[in-house]
Amino acid sequence: MEANHLFPVFFKLEQLQVLVVGGGNVGCEKVNAILQNCPAARVTVVATWFLPEMETITAGYPNVTLVQKEFSCGDIFGKDLVIAATSDKELNSCIWEKAKASKVLINVADTPALCDFYLGSVVQKGNLKIAISTNGKSPTIAKRLREVLTDAIPDSLENVLQHLNAIRDRLKGDFADKVKKLNELTSVLVDRK
Repeated sequence: MEANHLFPVFFKLEQLQVLVVGGGNVGCEKVNAILQNCPAARVTVVATWFLPEMETITAGYPNVTLVQKEFSCGDIFGKDLVIAATSDKELNSCIWEKAKASKVLINVADTPALCDFYLGSVVQKGNLKIAISTNGKSPTIAKRLREVLTDAIPDSLENVLQHLNAIRDRLKGDFADKVKKLNELTSVLVDRK
């Protein structure tokens, strides 16, 4: 049976430089996802043209720069992550080659074979964030699971997180003691009685 061997991570995009190439629907979708998850993300979007939605999405985000021009390999210089989001497969492949040569992580939209990482479907309730991956097999299933989890997880969970954080800060002892005490406190969350 095939398994998902992806290693889940959460990037602090306000500390990284992100390049998105593409100003159409897919570029808008990727930039919107980035900004919804990290409003302080530092993003440069390069495209020969932009849908009006791109300007709407990025308005009010001073760390986002729209650059209207053709992609060049110099656009990757100083970037930590690249997302190729054009409808031109040849251009996307070129962007992938340049990113790989520069040792920069890249996601080529809708081309799993050319991705170092995937953008998962995200459930967020305050400080709780859950990313869902189907290993690139079915973004639609990830979207549906996001909807189910969003409905199932109560908004009040944020209060629980805040209280547990305060308790954790007051706990004494070594790491193992703290983990044991927090596990005891949170066992009611999974107790089926």
